[in-house]
Amino acid sequence: MSTGIKAKDEVHGGEQVDAVYPEVLVNPDLMGDAVDGENREHEMGVWEAVKSHPWACLWAFIMCFTIVMESFDMFLSGNFVALPAFQRRYGVQVEGSGWTIPTRWQSALFQSGQCGAFIGVFLAGPITNLLGYRWTTMLALILMNATIFISFFADSLTVLTVGQALEGVPWGLFIANSPAYASEIVPLALRGACTATLQMSWSIGSIIVAGATYGYNQRDDQWSWRIPLALQWIFPTPLLVLIFLAPESPWWLVRHGRKEEALRSIERLGEKSGKNSQQTLAMMERTVEIEAQIGGTPSLLDLIKGTDLRRTIITCLMYASQNFAGNLIANQATFFFEQAGISTNKSFQLNLINSCLSFVANACSWFLTAWFGRRTIYLWGTATNVVLLFILGICASVPTSNAINYAQACLGIIISFVFAGTLGPISYTIISETSSVRLRALSTGVGRAAYYVAEIPMIYLASQMLNPTGWNLAGKCGYVWGSTACVCWGMAFFFLPELKHRSYRESDILFNRKVPARKFKSTIIDVKDNE
Repeated sequence: MSTGIKAKDEVHGGEQVDAVYPEVLVNPDLMGDAVDGENREHEMGVWEAVKSHPWACLWAFIMCFTIVMESFDMFLSGNFVALPAFQRRYGVQVEGSGWTIPTRWQSALFQSGQCGAFIGVFLAGPITNLLGYRWTTMLALILMNATIFISFFADSLTVLTVGQALEGVPWGLFIANSPAYASEIVPLALRGACTATLQMSWSIGSIIVAGATYGYNQRDDQWSWRIPLALQWIFPTPLLVLIFLAPESPWWLVRHGRKEEALRSIERLGEKSGKNSQQTLAMMERTVEIEAQIGGTPSLLDLIKGTDLRRTIITCLMYASQNFAGNLIANQATFFFEQAGISTNKSFQLNLINSCLSFVANACSWFLTAWFGRRTIYLWGTATNVVLLFILGICASVPTSNAINYAQACLGIIISFVFAGTLGPISYTIISETSSVRLRALSTGVGRAAYYVAEIPMIYLASQMLNPTGWNLAGKCGYVWGSTACVCWGMAFFFLPELKHRSYRESDILFNRKVPARKFKSTIIDVKDNE
């Protein structure tokens, strides 16, 4: 069955569409291949998909592992403010609390990287559309290697803050590209588990930071924070080599008219059978053509036009909501434990335990994504954390004692565990599935920008709530985060659709038909529909 098609360019509203395959919608042979390819995706179970696409799983994990660098630095900044040597070098003496980093500098250290990443996510979409996922990520890794020097040699909080801001730019490129790439290269059955590995990369980064800062927290010199900073150089160069060897997303290649390369990429990812790879290619061509008929060359303005506006809002809400359900307690876990009344050394030990348990929760999320829907996991995970956060606030409100202090610490760990097993990883799955293929690189970038817009003021609020030089609320911050988590649950209940087991074509049709969020799961889409 021949699929020899030349890529054509069409003009829509004065803009050139990258790759249009009108033949796939009118040629019965190609259409039959596309339908068979999509049916095979729906019929493939999780274990069958793993066995047939081991390389796709590996490349998805490697791309997601780039997030370990943002995680590493985020958690490292949170641990710096709890390091005694760092506090004495850059902090102020507070009566009753000893040396502490002033709130404004805590906020600056936490926020500077996010400000840089905010710039990075907006650069990610246009650069990725031009160069592809691989080359964009490789450029970001080279930039990451260079910017680490500034943080490592910083001799003041000002220079350290600037270094963190510059490191944030490649973070933005990583976080925008990783979920999109992972979702595009694996079969439908593995999309949830592979995109959920993003959260696992966060946990791996936090484990390394927790181990390093625990090992060096009793040092009395500058190496207690410079050695952990130097550990960042472990990641970029090996990842650069691996991603150079990785295949480009076949969806990106199809959209750019590079059909032969797309076919080779499909075969490298696991489709060794010539017939199966041709069917997969035809399925991709079909979806790309349907989307190309709706709009021309992707632009940021397309994200707020027509049905794509709804998809953009869902993506932004999912990303932003990660900051409102207790996640910021995990990001500042060591400092939170100290403010809950735990000794410094014990706080670093608890932080290491917390990071390891989060890793276990991430592994559990793989099974949850196979058993339950995205909407179900998100709603139940958020509801659980709402209850736990209010209990944390109540514990912090009663007269303090050693038992109460440890109860607050344990609740902080449980809240982090629930987040790492449910709404944290499933958010990345939802984000990668919600956007259209045509706008995915732009959509994931703008969605992450919404995350930073929400996170930057929330970091300041979190620091203000925990710091002795601020409001000094300690565990009472549970009341605040519990209330914001309630709002997240309410918005998800009304606006979050269920996209599990839906192909990208089916998702496009559901959004184009303006199906209500709670009816996505029950709506039947005919396999021959080309809306």
